[in-house]
Amino acid sequence: MSLHHAPVLLNEVLAALRMRRDGVYVDGTFGRGGHSRAILAQLNETGRVIALDRDPDAEAAAAVLMREDVRFLFRRAWFSEMPDVLAEYAIHEVDGVLLDLGVSSPQIDDAERGFSFRNDGPLDMRMDPARGESAAAFLARASQQQITEVLKNYGEERFAASIARAIVEARQERPVERTAQLAALVAQSLGARVRGDWRQDPATRTFQALRIQVNEELKEIMRLLPRLMALLKTGARLAVISFHSLEDRLVKRFMRCAAQPFGGNEALLRLPLAQAALPEPPLRLIGRAIKAGEDEVNTNPRARSAVLRVAERTAATWHQNDAARLYAAAFGNREAM
Repeated sequence: MSLHHAPVLLNEVLAALRMRRDGVYVDGTFGRGGHSRAILAQLNETGRVIALDRDPDAEAAAAVLMREDVRFLFRRAWFSEMPDVLAEYAIHEVDGVLLDLGVSSPQIDDAERGFSFRNDGPLDMRMDPARGESAAAFLARASQQQITEVLKNYGEERFAASIARAIVEARQERPVERTAQLAALVAQSLGARVRGDWRQDPATRTFQALRIQVNEELKEIMRLLPRLMALLKTGARLAVISFHSLEDRLVKRFMRCAAQPFGGNEALLRLPLAQAALPEPPLRLIGRAIKAGEDEVNTNPRARSAVLRVAERTAATWHQNDAARLYAAAFGNREAM
């Protein structure tokens, strides 16, 4: 496997999942299969791996692995659809779930996918090109205020208003449909203003924000995590790799809430109940956040920003309406479910 396709934090993931030889594991983001192949190598003939990915190139790579290994199943789907996919395979509980969030290196490297400003290509950015609107389509129909909010909320872009104004003015002359075109607009709108980080291209935050918007990346995280509790066996592990603070914040918040009685609801925790009478939370946090070591970062620079968080399913009873309550506790009024 080339360095560009190397699975991030591989040894740490295998340790975090605490592999059972006969276990059933879900790789919610197959990519090019590095994590899935490593998990399969830990299993005996009765173990299984079910992988999901919405990318057509990932589907092609998974088809090869399915021909090689009967223990492996793949479905092209968004990972929020995981419960439905498992139900179709008559799988009701699993021993572990891995989510490797964000965009993959092969997607970034392919100019025709439109994820990167480094090589000119169509401004698409969809992980699933057959579903949803492209980044170009969003920029063509969104108001200046909507573009500003996306850049500010998903890119943490200080100059969101200036960039949005430049995009709206430019599209009056011609559609914004190419990655190089958008990158030039961002650079032009920022002019000589200093970010304070000379290592980062001026367009980085704009491209991140549009990618998250187009693929509903944060919404997907919020949709899936509360629903996972019903799928995890007692003792099963949930391992999530994030690559930027927006993702990691959501994962950290969810795991922390799910590891507290009443989802950490302060009003309920103030009730006059003995410690023994408090309901057992569905998750138990495992260790601290894990980051890649120096050796891995040197061989795979993408690992530099990776953060792995791990939690374990407890024996707590899980009811059908608990997912909505946990969602509210972890994410408040944010719309996703």
